[in-house]
Formats: sequence, C-alpha cells, structure tokens
Amino acid sequence: MEKIKNQSFALKTRHEWEEKAEVALKGKTVESLQTTTYENIVLKPLYTRQDELSVPEFPGGSDFRRGIFPLGYSTNEWKAAQRITYQTTEDLKEKLQQSCEKGQSAISFEVKQVLFEAEESLVNILGKSYQQYPFAINTKDLQTEFLAAIAELDNHDQISGYIGSDPLAIFAEAGHISDEFFNNWVKNIQQSNENFPNLRTILIDSVPYHNGGANAVQELGIAIAEGVYYLEKLQEKGIELEEILTKMIFQFAIGSNYFMEIAKLRAARVLWNRITQLYGAKEEVRGMMIAAETSSFTKTVHDPHVNLLRAGNEAFAAVIGGVQYLYVSPFDELTGASPFSERIARNIQLLLKEEAHLKTVIDPAGGSWYVEALTNQLAEKVWEFFQQIDSSGGILEVLKSSWLQKEITAAYDKKNSDIQTRKQSIVGTNVYANLAEIVPRKPLLNEKPYFADGEKIEAITERRLAEPYEELRRKAKGIEEKLAAKPSVGLICLGELKQHKARLDFMKGFFAPGGIIAVESNPILSIEEAKQFISDLQSKYVCICGTHHQYETIGHEILAALKAEFPERVFYLAGLPEKENQSHWINEGIKQFIHLKSNCYETLSAILNELEVTTNENTKA
Repeated sequence: MEKIKNQSFALKTRHEWEEKAEVALKGKTVESLQTTTYENIVLKPLYTRQDELSVPEFPGGSDFRRGIFPLGYSTNEWKAAQRITYQTTEDLKEKLQQSCEKGQSAISFEVKQVLFEAEESLVNILGKSYQQYPFAINTKDLQTEFLAAIAELDNHDQISGYIGSDPLAIFAEAGHISDEFFNNWVKNIQQSNENFPNLRTILIDSVPYHNGGANAVQELGIAIAEGVYYLEKLQEKGIELEEILTKMIFQFAIGSNYFMEIAKLRAARVLWNRITQLYGAKEEVRGMMIAAETSSFTKTVHDPHVNLLRAGNEAFAAVIGGVQYLYVSPFDELTGASPFSERIARNIQLLLKEEAHLKTVIDPAGGSWYVEALTNQLAEKVWEFFQQIDSSGGILEVLKSSWLQKEITAAYDKKNSDIQTRKQSIVGTNVYANLAEIVPRKPLLNEKPYFADGEKIEAITERRLAEPYEELRRKAKGIEEKLAAKPSVGLICLGELKQHKARLDFMKGFFAPGGIIAVESNPILSIEEAKQFISDLQSKYVCICGTHHQYETIGHEILAALKAEFPERVFYLAGLPEKENQSHWINEGIKQFIHLKSNCYETLSAILNELEVTTNENTKA
C-alpha cells in the first residue's frame, strides 16, 4: 500500500500531448481541433498554465471581472427575479404573493396598461411586498406611469432594486425615435433621484439586440455605447456622474454558448470599469450591476421540454458569470406558460442556490485559464466594435444609418445558415424532430411600443433560431389538414437492411424537421419490387437509399426504369456520389443529392412549397 501511495507519474510536456493527439487524429494536426466562434475568436483545444493571465486576487477590486462584491454571493445573493405573468390585476396580486412564499426574491412582472386602468390600485396589488423585496422591472414605455403609481406607496423612499427603461432599446425595437419620449425619460430620472434614492431607473437593455441575432461582441459593444450615450446626455442635464452611475443597471440575455456567456458577463464589467475610469468616476461606483434573463432566441415551440435543459444551462452560466438579478424562462413560455412550468423555472434558481451551493462559492470561474483567456479576447474584440460605433457618431447615429442593423443581421445570417445546414443542432427542431407530438399553437407575439411622433428607423426584428423550421412544420400541418394525410417522401431501400439502414435513418431524420414523414420500402432487390413500391406510394417524392456500390451496380438501372414508368415523380439520392459521377445521375433524373452538408431547410421548404401550390390548385379545382 505504501508503494502505491508513493507512486507518482512523470510530468508530460505539451509537445508530448500534441504527438499523442495527432496519432489519435490519424495524421491531422492539433490545430485542426481549433474552432472559431461567431465572434471570430479562435478557441484552442487545450489551455495550459502557459495561458495563465494576471487577474485580480479577489472580486470587488481592480477591473471587477471577478464580480463587484468581495465575498460574491455569500454576502450578496443574486435575486430570483421571475417575471410573473398575469391577465388581470387580481391574478397578479395572487401570484405575486404565492411566488414570494415559494422562493421569489425580487418583485418582477411585465408592466401592462391594465395596471393603471384597473379599479384596484397598484398600491393594493403590491401590498407590503416592496418592503421585503427589491423591484426588478423593465417598464419599457410605461416608466412614467409606473413611477407615478409607486410614489403613492408608504415609505416609497425605501424602495430598492430597479424600475428601469431603456429608450434606445425601445426605439430599436419599435423602429421609431421619439424625442418627446426621451425627454420625458430624462425627467423621470431627475425626479426619481429625489423620490426614490435607493432605486435604479436607468436601464441599458441589450436583450432586443440579442434577440435580433447579435453575437456577444455586438451585444457588449452596443451596451457600452448605450451606457456612454446616457452618461453624456444626463450629464448635459446637470446630473452628477456618480449619481448617474448609481442609477444604472445593465440587462443581458444569456445564450447557449456556456463559456462564452460566462466570459460575456465578466468582460462587460471589465469594459464598463474602463469606460467609467476614463470619465473619472470613483472606484465605488464603477462596478456594473447586472440583470440577466435566459435567452428566448434559443427556445423552441416544438419539443418544449428541451427548453428546460437550455434554460438550466443558461441560468448556470449567468450565475457563474456573476449577476445580481436573474429571470429563468418557463419551458413553454412561447405558447403561454403554465403554473407548473413557472414553478419549475423558479426552482431552477433554487436548485442552483441550495443544491449546487453556488451561493456559497466566490467566483467559481476565477483562475480558469480558458475562461480568463476568453474574457480577455472578448473584451478586446468588444472594445474594437465599440470604437467603430463611437467613430461613426455614437449609438443613436449607427441606428439611424442602419449600420448597426446590418451588422446584427449579418451575425444572425451566419447562425441561421448553420441551423439550416444542421451544422448546429436544435434538438426537437432540426434534429430528432418528433412528428407524433401535438403541435402547439402559434407562438405568442409581444406588443411593440408605438410612437406617434419622431423619426422612423429600421427596426431590429425579434427572432428565434428555430422559427424557420417551425414555419415549415406549420406549413406541413396546413397541407395535412387539406389532404387528410401528412406530407411524405418514399424511400427506396436497396438491398439488405445492413446495406441501406445508415442512409435510411439519415433520410428519416432529414425530412422530419419539415413535418414530412418517410415511407420506407421493404428491401428492394429488383426493378419489379421498386416499381410495385412506387405504384402503391401516395407521394410524388422518392429518395433512393443504399451504398455507393449499390448505386453503381443496380441504382442506375432502377432509376432509369422508374423514371420511364413514373415520369411525374421527383427523385432524390441519399449521399453524395463521386464528382465525376454526379452529372450522370442528374442526367438520368436525380433532382438533388441529399447528404450531410445539404441545406436541410431549403430542401424541405422547396418540397412543401410545391406541395402547397399543388394542394391549393386541387382545392380550387
């Protein structure tokens, strides 16, 4: 036993690791394992002590990357700010009380006009909750009304948390700039500084840009540019710098790239510290207060329970990154949250606090060579993007010129391309789609602010990555209702099961995201069997599945016979033949080769569009 205890292992060098890795890679270099993010940051396959960076020894100091409180969550827990949904004020009052009893630790709900039109006042709805919990509310375009209502509360000067509004983000969403709204917002800030000394009212909300498809560099660059814009505008109105900073809070959506999102929050604090230093702010007001919410951009209507995993992963990243307020979206939020899903979303935060013990760990990401390197790289990229905005006249000017909208659209297009070609997977949507599930109703639409005056600009469209495929599924459902049968594609399975199974399974998975079922044949060993299958097939579309060897030995013959007897059918081939053989297949009647690099969305869309036109024509006839 002593011998075992005293046994040690020889230290290995990075060079030795690379040699072993390249043997496993069968001749490829270690550099081939590098990946490039949507932010154009190159990620290495291995980070070592050589990547170690000099960072603050504890949170609450230096550049604030490690947090704004020296003891992290152990002395300043993040607040569970679950946004309460409601239809009536009575509903809100009841749910607010229940949520606080079950773990909610901040008052958070969507501000609607009904709050100010109901018989029961906001004072009665809130009860005494505001004396126990801070607010965590984005009032959007109703900040004036909301602040006026809470001014009637007893001891309103003790109200804490944030009741904020971000005019620029609202303008970007609405596609309209209103000087009148901005001027009223400035008045709100001035008045609230006197009426609510402990309340933050200046919100920098990057969520609309995230939901438009922006990458992490763009999100942070925009947030910093907005912060600078408000600093300068409010100082022009006579508000002191330190007072402005104590009224600010930043809101971020947390996406699916776990380590990137952690680095995003850490880099945000580094950058804001740098900006406020340049403005001459004191250290005690340079720390960035952050409210975060799990991303709606990554969520799906189909197979909604997978959203539990997505939201859990995003919430975990937010907490590790160091937030002060957190909202975790219910898994069925897109089609209308239920009491069950709201409870589970709230409990995700409680699990992170009580079961994962994250409230007792000070900066769990600190010292990670990978996270620290990623934080620095991201901060540098963001600074460059911020300088581009600044040199173009600032955030308002780049919105007016549509430069920012185009940058965000370009970022979204890259992500969308990867989803369409299934380079990136969305479980339950573009991979492992379940055609037996009951398709939920159309997603709920968020109301956009309306301004009667001002200058029109290009709006930043709210998007979700899954939406294009969800539209295909809705289209397929419409065709099914008219035909009384699901859209389908016939699969000709050449040879024995072991010969065609791999491509058969691939093709089933390829068609399913569009709501198209695959009708597979029995093993096809002859032309007559293939003809019989096509004769019985209801679908116009047929895909041949087999091995390359089968394609070259019997595939051409079968295709020629089928094309001659069934000229109206559309034929696909599973897999990509050798380049010199492709033209031969196309000349024989193959419309398209379907393989790993095919654009799944475009192929399915073309089939459904054609089916839709045919169905409409038959209906009219």
